[in-house]
Amino acid sequence: MLEKMRNFIREIPKTDLHVHLDGSLRLETLIELAKQEKVKLPSYEESGLRELVFKEKYSSLGDYLKGFAYTCAVLQNKENLERVAYELAIDNIAENVRYLEVRFAPQLHQSQTLSLPEIIGAVNNGLERARLEHKLSPGSTSGKDIPFRYGIIVGAMRCFNEYFSSYYSDLFKIMSHAPKKEVFKAASMELARAAVKIRDDHNYAIVGFDLCGEEHGYPAILHKDAYTYVHKNFMGKTVHAGEAYGPESIFQAITDCHANRIGHGTFLFEHTEIKDPDIVHPEKFADALSNYIAGRRISIEVCPTSNLQTLPHLKNDIRNHPIKKMIDKRLSVSICTDNRLVSNTTVTKELSLIVENFDLTPKQFRDLVIAGFKGSFFYSCYVDQRKFVREAIDRYDSLAKEFFS
Repeated sequence: MLEKMRNFIREIPKTDLHVHLDGSLRLETLIELAKQEKVKLPSYEESGLRELVFKEKYSSLGDYLKGFAYTCAVLQNKENLERVAYELAIDNIAENVRYLEVRFAPQLHQSQTLSLPEIIGAVNNGLERARLEHKLSPGSTSGKDIPFRYGIIVGAMRCFNEYFSSYYSDLFKIMSHAPKKEVFKAASMELARAAVKIRDDHNYAIVGFDLCGEEHGYPAILHKDAYTYVHKNFMGKTVHAGEAYGPESIFQAITDCHANRIGHGTFLFEHTEIKDPDIVHPEKFADALSNYIAGRRISIEVCPTSNLQTLPHLKNDIRNHPIKKMIDKRLSVSICTDNRLVSNTTVTKELSLIVENFDLTPKQFRDLVIAGFKGSFFYSCYVDQRKFVREAIDRYDSLAKEFFS
């Protein structure tokens, strides 16, 4: 039965709403591009990189993030960005992911020779090429498959230094007399303006705005102006929140930043992590927050393997993860990979991990899968999204009948 369920999971239409481009390269592509761009790696063998950089287990968040220095270093031109985006889409299509939202921080790739429109355009072109290839595949032309769709989420950084990219270095020089937090705020505001303009001028599938990086000490409210700007321009909002900090971070994301979705949200129920002295009843606050999120259908993008690798309190045991509590409280939860390379995972693996460790009813599992389609930002009108969701549901139900009737 377990093997049948794994095969079923692989065949059903799936989504990934939280996957980082620079954390999801093919390992062989990273090695090839590093040689091409003269980027020094600790090893030029896949086994060596798995042992030294991209591991099964990490000692800390810093250890987990170490690999991004290498991946970002090879993504500093249009050709490489387009190739990696294309390969990411192709790999997802191969495991029947039919809706993909790719996120990345364009300012990490920006330089005097590479502009934001060129960067985002390269990623869009790679994803679009994969979409068109799938459209011409036998399954699509016969009507047995549903189409592959995608969106791009641009990410601002909560904090950074001058070594993150030449763009950030130049910004620190220009704002040399400003407090660092004002520099962070200026960068996110500039990205918000650019994202809206590039979307509107070039018709690229920019569907959302994100905020990532260290939560503690760098509150989301600092980037409120950027989020207000994209909110007023009808762009989806997601925030990395509750990943390594308490419920207050999530509350700030949905109130000050208008978040439609929350990235990770692992600490949603951890009332003991509430630090604000004005919250006199922390347990009631956390309960009210989770009920509010459930009632407003604010989606949680849960990345199980990544959480196990970066959050010591889970003790490397998925059964310590609050996802079952999220599901039982009827929150809108979608299962995501976060970083396919860094976490050595796929959507199929993530869903299998949940099924094999939690007692979900068939309805709960179906809801979990379909929540990704319903919670997508979707680069088209609502009527088209509803049609796409219905196609996904019909395909899921057809496969369920085929596998389990």
